[in-house]
Amino acid sequence: MKRAFDLSFAGVACVLLSPLMLLLGIAIRLDSRGKAIYRQTRIGQYGLPFQLLKLRTMRSGEIGPGITMGASDTRITRIGQFLRRTKLDELPQLWHVVRGQMSLVGPRPEIPEYVALYTEEQLHVLDVKPGLTDPASIDAFDEGAQLEAQENPETYYREVILPEKLAKQLAYAQSASLLSDGRVIIRTLTRILRG
Repeated sequence: MKRAFDLSFAGVACVLLSPLMLLLGIAIRLDSRGKAIYRQTRIGQYGLPFQLLKLRTMRSGEIGPGITMGASDTRITRIGQFLRRTKLDELPQLWHVVRGQMSLVGPRPEIPEYVALYTEEQLHVLDVKPGLTDPASIDAFDEGAQLEAQENPETYYREVILPEKLAKQLAYAQSASLLSDGRVIIRTLTRILRG
């Protein structure tokens, strides 16, 4: 049932939102040099790596930490600020849902460097498909601003934010249902609309 729901929802969304994604891609190319789509290795279900797609929000070739701070992160482009605030940069991931690599609701996939830090218990988060959204993502909607306030943002992410996220993701994965997934989708959309 979950797969059927994911496939039907994501398939329709891909078709309906393709003109918007095309316009956003053009805006990204006009705003800064580089491709409109950004790829990054993430770890999916059962620990299998895949290339996560996003609309590019940073300047091409910029090097920095694996996490992104808030508005003060100079790597983020003008259009990138808007895309991140509205979460529109995540739209290409609907294709991962159609392909079966991701689900609409599930733990957000992490980069290999952070997955390498998981404890044996935390690794169970990889037993389920990663998702576009989950309760931990909603709670951490303003994560960039939280990181900005830290003296060492990357250490704070590894030692405080990441364990909190994983605890919430594990708790949700153990009791998830189509009904709870529906509630998470509604909460996510409401949070985005609230800005």
